[in-house]
Amino acid sequence: MKILFTGGSSFTGYWFCQRLLEKGHKVVGLLTQKRTSYEGIKKERIEKLSSFMEFIEEAPFGSERMLNLFKNNSFDVLCHHGAHVKDYKSEQFDWLYALETNTKNIKEVFHLSKEQGLGAIILTGSVFEQNEGIGNMPLKAFSPYGLSKGLTSEVFRYYAERYGIPLGKFVIPNPFGMFEEKRFTFYLISNWKRENIPVVQTPNYIRDNIPCDLLASCYCRFVETVFVQRKAFYRSNPSCFIEPQGTFALRLSKEVGKRTGLSCPVELKEQKSYTEPIVRVNTEPAIFEVPNWSEERFWDDYVAYALENY
Repeated sequence: MKILFTGGSSFTGYWFCQRLLEKGHKVVGLLTQKRTSYEGIKKERIEKLSSFMEFIEEAPFGSERMLNLFKNNSFDVLCHHGAHVKDYKSEQFDWLYALETNTKNIKEVFHLSKEQGLGAIILTGSVFEQNEGIGNMPLKAFSPYGLSKGLTSEVFRYYAERYGIPLGKFVIPNPFGMFEEKRFTFYLISNWKRENIPVVQTPNYIRDNIPCDLLASCYCRFVETVFVQRKAFYRSNPSCFIEPQGTFALRLSKEVGKRTGLSCPVELKEQKSYTEPIVRVNTEPAIFEVPNWSEERFWDDYVAYALENY
């Protein structure tokens, strides 16, 4: 397949592109800025992928450059993985601007998709949207960011039905692994390396942490399935380690400790604040989709990467 992909500089976008390329698909990535504007881990991801795929600079979703690319080239699948995420954890996140950015010129995009014979559109969703996953009812959006993702999904589904283009929604829980930003697992491992004791402030939240390579394999299979079967709408909700965040921290401690000899203590605080739903997780065990995935190999690779980079 020939795939047009947005969001390839992101953590999960990097892994999705890598897995699609490994399966023999041709991937063309759209960047929102000039390549020289990217720094740090995003720059590193783009550089690694650039040996195997082409990137189009300054071509955000719905832009004139993207539309012209659509007009003059034939693609089998559009993977819209990119989204506006600036300050995504903040209550001040501009959900309306995010919705506008995520769906810019969407009618024209779908019109060209239909005209050019596009086989399918794959949209990435989040378990933190309204009405996604399972958990405390009602399934409210976690945040303005989650709200923007849920509304983006509704807009895409409306136009997919209107134009008769198969739409697949791939819902991401809590991915972790190599080439990730400095988040929860970075905090834990970097403290262990420095012989400090990390503190988990919210050990009771039940979340769904999934290794990045397993998630990427599920994504690749999902893209292939949607393209081949051509039904109106598909959804995938891959799941892995469903457990309290305190338990996940102890899982990480065990895996890092046995591979490094480091003492990996964790302090689990008594959780007093519950500003988020206690439970929000995905529903489909990913290992059933990718039975040949090796958890041991993932931990070997991840711990080695973390020791070198964290």
